[in-house]
Amino acid sequence: MSKAKKVNIFSVKDKIVIITGSSQGNGFAIAKGFIENGSYVCGIDIKKPKDSSLIKSNRFNFFECDLSDDISILDVVKKIKKKYKKIDVLVNNAGISLPLRTGLKQFDDWDTTHRVNLRAPFFLSSNLISAFKRGGSIINITSLGSLLGFPDNPSYISSKGGLKMLTKSLAVDFGKRGVRVNNILPGYIKTSMTKGSYLNGELKQERDNRMIMNRWGNSSDLVGPCIFLASDSSSYITGSDIIVDGGWTAKGL
Repeated sequence: MSKAKKVNIFSVKDKIVIITGSSQGNGFAIAKGFIENGSYVCGIDIKKPKDSSLIKSNRFNFFECDLSDDISILDVVKKIKKKYKKIDVLVNNAGISLPLRTGLKQFDDWDTTHRVNLRAPFFLSSNLISAFKRGGSIINITSLGSLLGFPDNPSYISSKGGLKMLTKSLAVDFGKRGVRVNNILPGYIKTSMTKGSYLNGELKQERDNRMIMNRWGNSSDLVGPCIFLASDSSSYITGSDIIVDGGWTAKGL
């Protein structure tokens, strides 16, 4: 009988990890979590982090990029490929939410939202795949909005729903290269994007009532799932969804 392969549980030591939207919120916490666990992080965002702790780390490199612009993305891809011989992990975290507005602005918002939330992850994944080593991992951060309908934000909901299915499509296409592609669906996490709901007593209470754990998530709650999907501990998982929502989708009454 052949011996089972020994797995270094949850180790991401010395992995090269690319994280979009790394300057604040969820992306910042995920980047910090990978660095604390021994990874080298390439942070991609339109502006540098205000918190200088990442910039000061010798395991963090910042790459300025407008993820709504193809040329800007290709420029960053070229720089990353030149600097690193291989890539282990890509976390497509960056996302924007532009609530419904009327008239032409509504369609401008639709296009911008889809370019950042859906096109950029596809464009990055497709242009970086040649640099991935076998056993690599792509992690797409979507939303409860990829499963459920929410009012007055069709561009966000449709872009996240598209990203959820893109995850499964890329898992099939990249599987032959030995690269896994999975999806994390956060629930309500306290970030600048959800600040309006969190600080509104009525809206906050509505959301609190939907959560089994009776609390909003913190950005740090996403670090563990990302580490798991980036490590060899998840080597037989691809095309899957991990829901991190405090029990929102499981709760009936």
